[in-house]
Amino acid sequence: MKENYKIPQATTKRLPLYYRFIQNFSEAGIERISSKELSEAMQIDSATIRRDFSHFGALGRKGYGYDVQKLLVFFRDVLDDNERMNVAVIGIGNLGHALLKYNFQKNQNMKIVVAFDTNYPLDGKLVNGVPVFHPDVMEEKFEEFHAELPILTVPARSAQMMTDRLVAMDVKGVLNFTPVRLQVPDTFRVHTIDLSIELQTLSYFMRNVGK
Repeated sequence: MKENYKIPQATTKRLPLYYRFIQNFSEAGIERISSKELSEAMQIDSATIRRDFSHFGALGRKGYGYDVQKLLVFFRDVLDDNERMNVAVIGIGNLGHALLKYNFQKNQNMKIVVAFDTNYPLDGKLVNGVPVFHPDVMEEKFEEFHAELPILTVPARSAQMMTDRLVAMDVKGVLNFTPVRLQVPDTFRVHTIDLSIELQTLSYFMRNVGK
């Protein structure tokens, strides 16, 4: 984010979601929206939306709502979505292959530019248009392809070792799809998505809804 806003982590996690829905409103030709309309579309209560937006000053006007184009420009700037983010995938199993195939097709400013896996050669091989190299050349290829954001999809036994290498490369963070609780410096950001935990949580709510 460009501005040094002091906002809660929960609000930060909702910012890309706000941006996505505001893009949808814009593409539908809608010029202004209320917090209630945004609430109904996103299934987030309007009080939460107003509280989140209040961290950024006056984004709307009472009795008018929010100007969609102004919100679009604002959140694009806050999320630095005017600049392309180059992504690297580390580990090309089933999930890694799926990521390469998808490759952020609906996001013009985020792209997987390089990937790494022990089953691929040092000189690389194209998979869905993305060059995949052996991890022995990871440091060199990160620099060559200007990769900034790594996605970790390696087996659990390799997760900490690969993360240590990323830290040594002065990478700032990683999206972690492994179940490993990574040990990293305070200056390194880890966002973990544990699919088994997410599914168990969903299963619990599905089985207990209405009880």
